[in-house]
Amino acid sequence: MKYLDIAEVAQRSDLPASTLRFYETKGLIASVGRRGLRRLFDPGVLERLALIALGRAAGFSLDEIVLMLVPNGPVRVDRLMLATKADELDNTIRKMSTMRDGLRHAAACPAPSHMECPTFRRILQAAASGAMGTRKKRPPPPN
Repeated sequence: MKYLDIAEVAQRSDLPASTLRFYETKGLIASVGRRGLRRLFDPGVLERLALIALGRAAGFSLDEIVLMLVPNGPVRVDRLMLATKADELDNTIRKMSTMRDGLRHAAACPAPSHMECPTFRRILQAAASGAMGTRKKRPPPPN
């Protein structure tokens, strides 16, 4: 079996070697040995890196991804985690769509001033109330 050294993996995955070393310390990937000072990887690491990239693109943290990937082990897809993330994405899409529509309206609104526009005023109220995700949630008060 031909192993890939870290430079080959970096080139094929379009990730810097430093990211590959970081992923290894996080337990996302595992090297199979060394050739001199260079880490060697099984060619299957490229598929694992693609899974990591997919997880990151979907908004999963590396800590969440590590729960699904065991170095040199099978992928354990937590379907509940996937469904929860899909729900979060739906919520984000709704908020972003509302924001986009509001910006488009504000750009084309015939009102003399945005502050005179009822639609803009509703958007302003939603932002002030935190309904648009613009406010950070505060931790509960200590007991």
